[in-house]
Amino acid sequence: MRFKLLGATAMAVLLASGSAFAAQTTITVWSWNVAASALKSTLEGFNKKYPDIKVDVQDIGNPQVFDKMLAACAAGGDGLPDIMSIENHKAEIFWNRFPDCLTDLTKLGYTDEIKKKFPDFKRTELEVGDAAYAMPWDSGPVAMFYRRDFYEKAGIDPTTIKTWDDFIAAGKKVSAANPGVVMSQADFNGDSEWFRMLSNEQGCGYFATDGQSITIAQPACVSALDKVKAMKDAGTLTAANWDEKIQSNTAGKVATQMYGGWYDGTIRSTSPDLSGKWGVYLMPSMTADGQHAANLGGSSLAISNSSKNKDAAWKFLEYTLGTNEGQVTMLKSFGLVPSLLSAVDDPFVNQPLPYYKDQKIWVDILGTLPKIHPGQGTQYWGDADPIFRAVQTKYLAGGYPDAKTALDDAAKQIASATGLPIAQ
Repeated sequence: MRFKLLGATAMAVLLASGSAFAAQTTITVWSWNVAASALKSTLEGFNKKYPDIKVDVQDIGNPQVFDKMLAACAAGGDGLPDIMSIENHKAEIFWNRFPDCLTDLTKLGYTDEIKKKFPDFKRTELEVGDAAYAMPWDSGPVAMFYRRDFYEKAGIDPTTIKTWDDFIAAGKKVSAANPGVVMSQADFNGDSEWFRMLSNEQGCGYFATDGQSITIAQPACVSALDKVKAMKDAGTLTAANWDEKIQSNTAGKVATQMYGGWYDGTIRSTSPDLSGKWGVYLMPSMTADGQHAANLGGSSLAISNSSKNKDAAWKFLEYTLGTNEGQVTMLKSFGLVPSLLSAVDDPFVNQPLPYYKDQKIWVDILGTLPKIHPGQGTQYWGDADPIFRAVQTKYLAGGYPDAKTALDDAAKQIASATGLPIAQ
């Protein structure tokens, strides 16, 4: 009788903690770099609620997660961990090529009510019909990170920069008032970042939102590429890769960097001595009353179909991604921008941040989440992006008469590589 009472007491403790898993339950997570560190930062809070679930977060590198997932899915799921990090734009590769490799989260408790806690643009690439193969994690709402001192010396109020033409005009003044300083930088050869941000802002992308046709040559995308070239030709944008941008930030050679909100962590960690000199404003648009929101980057978490601990894995996703506590912990510790819409109401989000001269940057950045247009990566993103980058390089060097001709060529090449039709 005594043993039965002890068993009942133990069960009561488990139920009180919200957890009723075997004490030895261990789940393994594959992730990379800062993302892995951010997941680890949630474990203290998670284990207060689920003390009997051990979470082993393994940092195995970004390319390695993708490559190992592809190989394991091709082998029927053998060798996969319980949970994997997936970049959104690569996500559809897995459920298109290996539909049985990952778990439909709706079978574990990912209800419509929970889905609605995330913006549409984060869910588009993760769901097929009623099925959901991953849960939104961090996002990349675009913002302009700028040097207050350089703008002030040029007499520029960033709140007056409403259009990209305003940005070009402001850039000329900033460079004139601050010799040796460029307005902004773009990786013209190694990345498609600026085109993707401007085209997403205008509701366009490589593919249609249903993933069934190629839309890169549509008018909104043409306008985006045309504007990128206009900024390059005006000297507003100069060429620089990732490392060169960081060097320019630290050396005080650039006035503005446009990236997803996650760039906050990069600036603060690589330029700590510039506290108080940086600020943030919303991205300009084609017209003053146009869209001032876009997304660049962001990931999700998926559960393998081969996992023997699916219920425990789901509890980790539910806490880490589906609660303000989990999401904001990662924002505080490593600058991962929440996708959870309710995070904007968290007290931390509304705090003034000393590094940005007490600006409440997360209020503005997270406030754009509901406005961002959905984009479709499709299983062919890896084919389309290199094609576009080559076309962009040729166009910016004068190899095409105009942006429309350049993107028509890109569309034809993508159609040849993927078999998808070009939208008319």
